[in-house]
Amino acid sequence: MKRILITGASRGIGRAIATKLAAAGTVLFLHGRDREALTETWRLVEANGAETMPLFYELADTSQIEKLIDAIGSEPIDALINNAGIAIIKPFESLSLDEWNRTLAVNLTAPFLLTQKLSRNMKAGASIVNILSIAAKTGFPNWSSYCMSKFALEGFSQSIREELRPRGIRVLNIYPAATDTEIWEPIEGNWPREKMMSSSEIAEAVAFALARPADVAVETISLTNASGAL
Repeated sequence: MKRILITGASRGIGRAIATKLAAAGTVLFLHGRDREALTETWRLVEANGAETMPLFYELADTSQIEKLIDAIGSEPIDALINNAGIAIIKPFESLSLDEWNRTLAVNLTAPFLLTQKLSRNMKAGASIVNILSIAAKTGFPNWSSYCMSKFALEGFSQSIREELRPRGIRVLNIYPAATDTEIWEPIEGNWPREKMMSSSEIAEAVAFALARPADVAVETISLTNASGAL
């Protein structure tokens, strides 16, 4: 029985990954904050034959992360997919310290704590998947806190990959270009969502990497529109 934790599974990329990985013989731990949306993901996953456990926790709160870990139990998981993230888009002069710290907490500290705690029991062939972004490699105006968090997660990921390599634990970084998800809805401006990547393409990449033999590591995947990134 495969055991997989997906954070941010309520919608968008997380939901697409969950439905793609759902199959008989798999237990999916689905994390989210929106109960209604996560319940819909739960239904989609169970329709594909997987067992599920919904996890309603706030990743900005370290005590909630501890409760999430306890809820999963002590049995090793086969994959941790760090997908949850927030984006606060505004000029850096306008960012509050609370907004900065919340971005850091959800996008970086939560993956750090989940990886640190859950990797201890992982076996050879297990995987840690970090959904990064082209914003982990390139800075964009008004996206300073988001880019900060993704650049930092990139460095963390590269370092732990080498630490975990002797144990046969794989660390995969996914770098999608702009992807058509709900993250764009509160952001001002005319964003060409029809030209963006689809969540299903990111899910396909994750599934491909996880399906490789235990001794094969697909460590980086970059995804963008063939006509160029937005």
